[in-house]
Amino acid sequence: MSLPPTPDHTLAQAFIQFSLESGVLKFGSFTTKAGRQSPYFFNAGLFDDGAKLSRLAGFYAQALLQSDLQFDMIFGPAYKGIPLGAAVAVELSRLGRNVPFAYNRKEAKDHGEGGSLVGAPLKGRVLIVDDVMSAGTAVRESMALIEKAGAQAYGVAVALDRQEMATEAAPDGSLRDLPHSAVQYVREKLGLKVCAVAQLSDLLGFLGTQSGHEMAQYLPAVQAYRDRYGVA
Repeated sequence: MSLPPTPDHTLAQAFIQFSLESGVLKFGSFTTKAGRQSPYFFNAGLFDDGAKLSRLAGFYAQALLQSDLQFDMIFGPAYKGIPLGAAVAVELSRLGRNVPFAYNRKEAKDHGEGGSLVGAPLKGRVLIVDDVMSAGTAVRESMALIEKAGAQAYGVAVALDRQEMATEAAPDGSLRDLPHSAVQYVREKLGLKVCAVAQLSDLLGFLGTQSGHEMAQYLPAVQAYRDRYGVA
């Protein structure tokens, strides 16, 4: 799909256009993990070659450099966070901000250096790098690893903040909506800083600039989804 240039050259808008051109961001009807019918789908696994991963890391790095996050090292949680964290560390170094990098294994090794952590020793203020945040569960798991090693889980960097209500399991096994998003939970309940390259509001802003282009047809559905499930 050929996309016209966007008039807004902010980082978030440029990232959304890149995600569309890469096939990572798609429109249609998709069932989310929470069982909702979403008019859009963001699959970061499709940043699947060297050029895309390099550009993706560039967006993360620029967002982090523009933020107020003062971290000492990067942690990439298994599995998607491992290549993301490594690529972001490389890009930050290229831009003059060299920081250590570590990641975890899902299963601890019982030979060689052993353990579940690989890379630089976890210490100081640790930034967790991942693709998206659904419920904060993965963040809590990373926090436990980081704090067990004697370091401080300081912040989280993600590509997209969906800005929608998180869910939890009800006693009957069904899922119920919560009044906060996963990002709000991580900020307010876990006390971590959060840096998102783009938010759902940025996607709505992008679609609002596409008058006369086929992209404009998706604006009402995305806005309706935000009206129903969105948080401030």
